[in-house]
Amino acid sequence: MAVREPTIIKDKEQMRRWSRTVRAEGKIIGLVPTMGYLHKGHLSLINEAHKHAHLIVVSIYVNPGQFSPSEDFATYPSDFDGDIQKLMSLPFDVDVVFCPHDLYDYGTNSMLLESSNSWSDGGEETEERRGKMVSCLEDRGILHQTWVRAEKLENGLCGKSRPLFFRGVATVVAKLFNIVEPDVALFGKKDYQQWRIIRRMARDLDFAVEIIGSKIVREDDGLAMSSRNVYLSPEERKKALSINRSLSEAKSAAEKGKIICKELRSLVIEAIQESGGRVDYAEIVDQESLEAMEEIKRPAVFCVAAWFGKTRLIDNVEIDLSQG
Repeated sequence: MAVREPTIIKDKEQMRRWSRTVRAEGKIIGLVPTMGYLHKGHLSLINEAHKHAHLIVVSIYVNPGQFSPSEDFATYPSDFDGDIQKLMSLPFDVDVVFCPHDLYDYGTNSMLLESSNSWSDGGEETEERRGKMVSCLEDRGILHQTWVRAEKLENGLCGKSRPLFFRGVATVVAKLFNIVEPDVALFGKKDYQQWRIIRRMARDLDFAVEIIGSKIVREDDGLAMSSRNVYLSPEERKKALSINRSLSEAKSAAEKGKIICKELRSLVIEAIQESGGRVDYAEIVDQESLEAMEEIKRPAVFCVAAWFGKTRLIDNVEIDLSQG
């Protein structure tokens, strides 16, 4: 059976009407939130969603609420036509692509529309574009005053160097849940802290959405798939393999009885630094609470963020010695 092109929906109310219509028919909706520039990791999430739902919605939205002015919002990679072609290459239908123009635009400020157009036109970054971005974010601070936070889970790991990041993530995902009204939502475990925060948010705020975490999808050489991998030079990409390689070595060492976290952290940090990377953090934390551990005596996850050149990469490995 030929795969049909997904319906493109840009309007929030139209998206909500579609969802409520098919839910009234007894259909289960699966949502896969993305920021576009799709790769095999995204497609694996969509494939997993297909196992849990009758109809699939993929959202494509680069969320300005999770970028600081010094980050790469204005130049975040995008290829909408290519994304649609990748979705149509799947062996099953993606029913809807929800690509809202601006989830923070409430129709009360023309500056938001003007600035959003300037960001999404695919042009090169300029001081004018960045200035518009900053101004637009400031305007949003006035128009949009309600934010969702998981106060403890967001503090460590990526939250240390990106203090407003998870506020933006949790808020936009809450908005997507309210608009799309899915029964199931899929998130990749590469963004482990994000996955845990979304699970906790859904529980604490009583969203009727099952949150499913999907395992990390890797390139053939072991690099965790990410839209930002495109920024790596060939040499930087080769050096970045030290992240997954050292994490695998740390997991193996733990399974052989080396459970002191300080020693395992040193192993990974030294390997990344020797490869020319700059470590943002390398932490072993409890899988549920994300609290730092001194010894691995319960299910843990070893999370790493490191810079190679101008590109910040994240990766992790779960360690559960009870499964050994």
